[in-house]
Amino acid sequence: MDYKDVWQNLIDDEQKSWVVFENGTCVILMQPSADLAQQAQTLLSEYGGVDEATASADFSVLELDVVPGWVVGSHHPDILNYVAPDELFEGLPRDMQAGFIGRQHRSDDAQQLNVVYIYDPQTAGR
Repeated sequence: MDYKDVWQNLIDDEQKSWVVFENGTCVILMQPSADLAQQAQTLLSEYGGVDEATASADFSVLELDVVPGWVVGSHHPDILNYVAPDELFEGLPRDMQAGFIGRQHRSDDAQQLNVVYIYDPQTAGR
């Protein structure tokens, strides 16, 4: 899955800086620093983990029109996940499945912190 392309289609503000992680987590940097990767890794390591029965386990789900799939929000407004339709399984309602899958991707990315793409409006030309 090329998460870079998905997020480029979803983020319609060319002035925002954002960083994509290996499992589809996107961190939008509202006040970007000189080292975007490090800033996003710090934010994700602090706010990306999931502790059951806390706000970190909460999620919101938005089914997409622009691309097939869902965006899963977290307790931090600038940390988002993308879930593709082929990741879903039988049993639970689709929004709930997408939420659980997105939350797991966020947790995995918070532990691994593997950056796969950085969008910097100062250097990128879309």
